[in-house]
Amino acid sequence: MIKYLDLKQLNGAYDREIRQAIDEVLQRGWYLRGEVTRRFERHYAEYIGTRHCVGVANGLDALTLILRAYIDMGVMQPGDEVLVPANTFIASVLAITENGLVPVFVEPDAETLQMDDTLIEQALTPRTRAIMLVHLYGRCAYTERIATLCQRYGLKLIEDNAQAHGCLATTPEASVATAPEASASGLTSASRKTGSLGDAAGHSFYPGKNLGALGDAGAVTTNDAELAARVAALGNYGSTHKYIHDVTGRNSRIDDLQAAILDVKLQHLEADNQRRKEVAAQYINKVKNPLLRIPQSDRDCVYHIFPVFCLQRDALQEYLKEHGIETQIHYPIPPHKQQCYRQWNSLSLPVAERLSREELSLPCHQAMTDADVIQVVNLLNTFSV
Repeated sequence: MIKYLDLKQLNGAYDREIRQAIDEVLQRGWYLRGEVTRRFERHYAEYIGTRHCVGVANGLDALTLILRAYIDMGVMQPGDEVLVPANTFIASVLAITENGLVPVFVEPDAETLQMDDTLIEQALTPRTRAIMLVHLYGRCAYTERIATLCQRYGLKLIEDNAQAHGCLATTPEASVATAPEASASGLTSASRKTGSLGDAAGHSFYPGKNLGALGDAGAVTTNDAELAARVAALGNYGSTHKYIHDVTGRNSRIDDLQAAILDVKLQHLEADNQRRKEVAAQYINKVKNPLLRIPQSDRDCVYHIFPVFCLQRDALQEYLKEHGIETQIHYPIPPHKQQCYRQWNSLSLPVAERLSREELSLPCHQAMTDADVIQVVNLLNTFSV
C-alpha cells in the first residue's frame, strides 16, 4: 500500500529533533507568544525574504487578518472587490467574504493551473482593490504581467502561499523591491521566494503542507511594518498592550509548541522539497499514457500536490486504489459552485469546472522511494478504459 501522505512517516524522520524542541518549550514553561515563537517568526521571515513574520492560528486566519488590517488602515472597505482564481481552495474566498469584500473569480490557465493573467484586466472595475494570487499545488503563480497590473492600477498583491513554502519566482529587479532579508537569505532581486513577492502573504502550516505543524498554525509575511503590527494586534484580541484594546480583534495566535516544531522542520524544508521535485520529475518523464494529461510549466514548483487530469478520473482513482495506491481529489467542487456561495452558483467558469472534474492527485512526497514511484508510474501507464 502506497499512502497518499503518511504524516507519521514524514515526521518520524525528525523525531529526535522534534522531541528535543518540545522538551525545550516544556522546560521554559511558556506556551504562547514566547521566545520560541519569536525565534520561528524571525527564522521564517529570513527564509521567505521579508522584514516581518507574524504567527497566527492557521492559514485562513492569515489571509483574513491581512484583509481586515487593510480595512482598518483605510486601504479597503466592505464592498470592494478582490480578484481570486476560480479554481482555488475555498479558504482563499472565505477570507474575502468574511471581511465583507467581494470575490471576483478569474479563470485559471489550463496548462499552468494558475490564474490566467491575460484575463485579469477585463475583470477589473472601479471597486477592485487587490489581487489574491494563489500558488496552487505548490506552483508559482506570479508573473510580470500581474506585477505590472498591480502597479498600473494601484492594487494590493496578496499571496496565498499555503501550498508553496520554498517555491521560487524569477522577478525582474524593477518589479519587486528587494528586502535586506532577501540578500541575507542568499536570494537576489531575480530570485525571490513566494510569500515575498507582493504586499503581504498568508501561509498555512496545516500538518499535510510541505512545512507542516503537528496541528493548526499559520503566518503572515510582509515588508510593511504597519500591516504586520495591525495583524499582530488583530490576532491578539485587538490589543498591543495587555487589557488595552484599540480595535475589535480575535484570538488567532500560533503557540510555542507548534513554533518549535516548525523551526525544526524549516531546517529540512529545502531537502524535502528537492526530493518532491525528484519524484515529480519521474512522473513527468516516465508517464506515457494518452488518457492522462500532466500540465507542465517553466515556473518553479515545490509539488505540494502533483495533479494529473483524466476524463475518466473516477475510474482511474478506483483502478489505482485496487492496486494499493492511495490518491486524492483537489478540489471536486470549485468555490463558485458551493452551496455556501449560492449567489454565484449560476456563474459559468468552464476551465475551473473542467479541472475540478478531471483532477487526481498522486502520492508525491519526500518519503517515497524510487521503487514506490516506479510502481505508480507503471500502473498509470497500464491504465485503460
